Amino acid sequence: MSEWILIEQLKQGNEAAFKKIVEAWQDMVYNTALGIIQNAEDAEDIAQDVFVQVYESINTFKGESKFSTWLYRIAVTKTMDHIRRKKRKKRFAFIQSIFGVNDEIAHDPPDFQHPGVVLDKKETASELFKAIELLPESQKIAFTLNKLEGLNYQEVSDIMNTTVPSVESLLHRAKNNLKKNLEIYYREKYNLDKF
Repeated sequence: MSEWILIEQLKQGNEAAFKKIVEAWQDMVYNTALGIIQNAEDAEDIAQDVFVQVYESINTFKGESKFSTWLYRIAVTKTMDHIRRKKRKKRFAFIQSIFGVNDEIAHDPPDFQHPGVVLDKKETASELFKAIELLPESQKIAFTLNKLEGLNYQEVSDIMNTTVPSVESLLHRAKNNLKKNLEIYYREKYNLDKF
């Protein structure tokens, strides 16, 4: 059954069509949220929120962009909303938990396994995801969509409502920032400053 038929059926309130849409797109939505938020439980909650919004607002989808673009936009927006809400709620507690005795950093981002990461690359991937977490919001979104989700520049620009050159610039800056952050990590890990 074609995507457009499912969308039309969903617009008429067909729950079987909704179930098929969820089954077809849940991994993409979950992986997008996970790539940005880096927490499996939160990514599951966000995915549920995304599909609730799809069900409630399917009539606003006019077909001017691809359905996947519309869905990615919702997923990115819901993920960023979740991050902002979480930051507001936990800002003070988070600051307290980061600094332990003698103002040493006591908090590490939670360890998680992204479906796109091979098990033997887990340590390297963990450091990469920590570095991704440090990126500014727009760079993090562009990098996640392009490198983790495999979308091309045009698709990323459609989702982010920006131009292809802007996406190229965001990705260039993201790569430079990741390189700097990972260089620091590897210098510390292998004591390269001593040479």
